[in-house]
Amino acid sequence: MGWHELEIESRALGRNALGDPATRPLFVWTPPAYDTEADRRFPSIYLLQGFTGQARAWFNVSPFAKTLPAVVDEVGVEALLVLVDAFTALGGSQFVDSPAIGAYGTYLCEDVVRFVDEHFRTLPEAAHRGIQGKSSGGFGAMVWGILRPDLFGAFATHAGDALFEVTLALEFPAAAQALRNEYDGEFHAFWADFRSGRPAFGRPTDHVLLSVYACAAAYSSNPDGSIDLPFRIDTGELVPEVFERWLAWDPVRLAAAHAEALRAARGIWIDAGRNDEYFADLGATAFRQAVDAAGVSGEIVHFELFEGTHRNTSWRYPLSLAYLAERLAR
Repeated sequence: MGWHELEIESRALGRNALGDPATRPLFVWTPPAYDTEADRRFPSIYLLQGFTGQARAWFNVSPFAKTLPAVVDEVGVEALLVLVDAFTALGGSQFVDSPAIGAYGTYLCEDVVRFVDEHFRTLPEAAHRGIQGKSSGGFGAMVWGILRPDLFGAFATHAGDALFEVTLALEFPAAAQALRNEYDGEFHAFWADFRSGRPAFGRPTDHVLLSVYACAAAYSSNPDGSIDLPFRIDTGELVPEVFERWLAWDPVRLAAAHAEALRAARGIWIDAGRNDEYFADLGATAFRQAVDAAGVSGEIVHFELFEGTHRNTSWRYPLSLAYLAERLAR
């Protein structure tokens, strides 16, 4: 029982465009029965962090709050839990393959899953494998829960990125304004400043510029690694043909296009704080409606808007993990 700290050498991340390490930390929690029932195999659940998250950060200590690993140790679930690291030089990967960032979708779905199944006594079928995440991690959980039903039989999203025209697009005017006022309208000037050695996030506009650029690198990069922005820097107006490439990844649209995969799921958990600063609650509602429209039975969907915001929501994770573990054990 307990946490196993490992390293995985990823073939998918070799020679990635950002030069980020291909060797990544991987943490796996095994339940008490894993040690006492040597012939037993267990469901597995993969946990994805939000933007700028790193696997080791799950173990960070905050005042008056328990870490997720501490809560997991106390509550216990009859499943293996896998903490996935997908941090990049841009702050995150959105867990998709991108010429500008790296093959993080392949890394997750092929390298990490294969490694865990080879090194632990898992039930290596989609029906017994789940995925969970928050914010951009919630986006990753939705995307691969939809696109890879052969791998993941259930998923949970906490305030995951969805309904991009209402959520992500709201950052475009702020990013355009910040680029004009502080960096002469040039993203490369922002990166030169951000990497100059000054404190990260020392400027109020750091987060929005980092987030918008990283999303563009994930959703609208070109085969040569160049990046197309979905808005005009001088006015903040949408560039429709580029934003359509973003929308192709929107879980709300993916749900409509992959209804059969959703109907095959064993469990879907959707939640968000009803006062989410990024309006992820609206995205969660739209995604729930898309799941309903796909013909998914209400018996396997848990949807909830709780009192809260985008932050300080780690108390929600044990709830969805217990839900997934129960569904994946069937």
